[in-house]
Amino acid sequence: MESHEKLILQNRAWAQERLKYDKDFFKRHLHVQTPEFLWIGCSDSRVPANEVTGTEPGDIFVHRNIANLVVPTDLNLLSVLQYAVQVLKVKTIIVCGHYGCGGVRAAMTNNEYGLIDKWLRAIKDTYRHNRDELEKIENIDRRTDRLVELSVIEQCNNLAKTSIVQRAWKQEQRPTILGWVYHIENGLLDQVCSMDHTHELDPIYRYLMD
Repeated sequence: MESHEKLILQNRAWAQERLKYDKDFFKRHLHVQTPEFLWIGCSDSRVPANEVTGTEPGDIFVHRNIANLVVPTDLNLLSVLQYAVQVLKVKTIIVCGHYGCGGVRAAMTNNEYGLIDKWLRAIKDTYRHNRDELEKIENIDRRTDRLVELSVIEQCNNLAKTSIVQRAWKQEQRPTILGWVYHIENGLLDQVCSMDHTHELDPIYRYLMD
């Protein structure tokens, strides 16, 4: 049996198991989704949003990319953000990185990896802005993990700089933005930052809105 065929069989078993305990499970999701959270996470296969948070399908609206970045020119992410904030009315946005992130580690080197180099440059910028702190950390693994934290904080700030979030903050005092980091070795989440509509944003990034 091919590995992808096994996935289909596992899907059938999963669906049957759901129906065994709740015959209306899929019917409830048929016409509407009302997630409270938007999750911006890393594409790493070891950090699935629903599993690590113990939530059900329909609870979290998800966007994932390499190293969980919020890049201001990424139309994919901005489309997800706009839909989540303006249409789904999510109350909380979670940016979740993870310790030992390969993308962060790659950004700390001078190696050339191809197209992804352009994507990882955002992490290099975070490293440059925090060089003094980071280079005092001699252990490369600890330095990488600290950069993971600093990058998550930077991505949360990048969300706050968008007109999408600022308009929602002004009109409805939501969403809260949380920065989390996941420990792959034990499955636990830690919070590294929190921002809401009272967040102090540098004036150059503030939009004038009616």
